[in-house]
Amino acid sequence: MKWKLRKAWAPIWMLTAFILLSGCMYPKEQLKQNQVASGEYVFVVQNAVDQFHTKTGVLPIKNSDQMTPLYEKYPIDFKKLKERGLISNIPANAFENGGTAIYVLVDAETEPTVKMMDLTSFQLTVELQKQVDEYKSKNNGKLPLGEAVAPSYFRIDFAQMNKKPIQASSMYTRQVMLPFLIDETGRVSIDYSEEIMRLIDKKSLQSSLKPNQDLRELLVQESYYVPARTGPYHWLNGQPTPVLE
Repeated sequence: MKWKLRKAWAPIWMLTAFILLSGCMYPKEQLKQNQVASGEYVFVVQNAVDQFHTKTGVLPIKNSDQMTPLYEKYPIDFKKLKERGLISNIPANAFENGGTAIYVLVDAETEPTVKMMDLTSFQLTVELQKQVDEYKSKNNGKLPLGEAVAPSYFRIDFAQMNKKPIQASSMYTRQVMLPFLIDETGRVSIDYSEEIMRLIDKKSLQSSLKPNQDLRELLVQESYYVPARTGPYHWLNGQPTPVLE
């Protein structure tokens, strides 16, 4: 049904695409500010992806391997969309255009859906991972483990690394800052448990959650954004709990 609706709306989205992506009606900086919040570009890119898929039978994505994290696995290749004339300009908020959004697909094998990933959070986690790896290398494999928050998961002890504590800005709730986690293997991730719990409480989902359900999908369903640099969460002991993949 969703696929049929997309086709029915295609002429409207083509007009919207022309208006939003032509760049002739609004200054570029204004577009950058507006689209991050509204997600209007997501709909335009979705229409372009759907058309590309219909015409070619494949998806306009960049290559990745089996080790690529779930929500980073299918980055959209805007070059392919432009070559087919399905999009006139790369969205102003996209990484490829100097913005802070990485456009990706979720459910690529069943119902390819366009989402965004926050580049700032992604880069912050990558940089912190480098610092943890450096600390581990200089301390005979020791990890800067702080308070245990779940089996195999800990807060990061920034004091051990002589670093000032940092957090990542949430793309789901304005002005909320999210802490970082480190697992027993040394992998750094953003802790989305607070945001997942907030959504579960808001929609009263406690009774409908499945034991091995990856709770990250709740955030993806309710937002234009996928969670950046994090592992799966399961519903354990009445709360979202990070688990090793």
